[in-house]
Amino acid sequence: MILNETFPLADGTSIPKIGFGTWLINGAAATQAVMDAIAAGYRHIDTAWAYGNEKEVGEGIRRSGVPREELYVTTKLHADFKTYEAAKQGIEESLARLNIGYVDLMLIHAPQPWNKFREGDHYQEGNLAAWKALEEAQQAGKIRSIGVANFEPEDLENILKHCTVKPVVNQVLCHISNTPQKVIEYSQKHGILVEAYSPIGHGAVLQNPELQAMAKKYGVSVAQLCIRYCLQLGTLPLPKTANPAHMKNNADVDGFVITDADMETLKTMPTIQNYGEGAGFPVFGGKINDDGTLTSRDFVKRD
Repeated sequence: MILNETFPLADGTSIPKIGFGTWLINGAAATQAVMDAIAAGYRHIDTAWAYGNEKEVGEGIRRSGVPREELYVTTKLHADFKTYEAAKQGIEESLARLNIGYVDLMLIHAPQPWNKFREGDHYQEGNLAAWKALEEAQQAGKIRSIGVANFEPEDLENILKHCTVKPVVNQVLCHISNTPQKVIEYSQKHGILVEAYSPIGHGAVLQNPELQAMAKKYGVSVAQLCIRYCLQLGTLPLPKTANPAHMKNNADVDGFVITDADMETLKTMPTIQNYGEGAGFPVFGGKINDDGTLTSRDFVKRD
């Protein structure tokens, strides 16, 4: 069963092949969703400083009844923390909110602050400062593994050139109709596992007639096809839902294999241009304004 399988990481640890994402699940719903996911067999839980739900996720983990050492927990350092002191404080804040003893994996959430995401400046010095804080927290035993998210090859190269500990994970937006091939290839070439967030395209691909037809051919749901696709790319999917039935459905991807021909078709599908309700978020092409509001924009693929 895929929920019991792991990927090896370059630092000698291992990570469950499917994770449970918690973005946009907040308050008591986040606690319940984490408990439901663990009850459904998930052993890998993903959160972030910026999600605003670390406290509730930690509570769900503690209340799950599953021993801490049997769970794999990821959180992310806020993308805005681009000094050593800010990163060091952010790490401590995440650890305190989660209150689960240690974190299995912590990532720099993005190479740029969210209101400057993909606007040209790669914040190389700031990322190196944040990375130093992560390395020290790992050495102190507070974090087991360290990595990055939303990093492009230029961002990864900066870390790899100057680090003491190499990143073991790069978590990126990856799904059918938006597959960042260059990022995947560069990461894998350097022994960095790629995690795929929003593997179902924030729901934007579910009504695609071509995907519906292919899913029907395999006797699965579109969501299952999407998650299987990510696994066959060698990436680790992080589906998100608060619905227990969907949690189980998302993990039920053992019974079929996408053919090579169909994988090629899926890899070359036209890039999605609009993420609907999600179009205001920077990772989907949108813009966070200085006052915190979101401006929706079409998505422009970068590789």
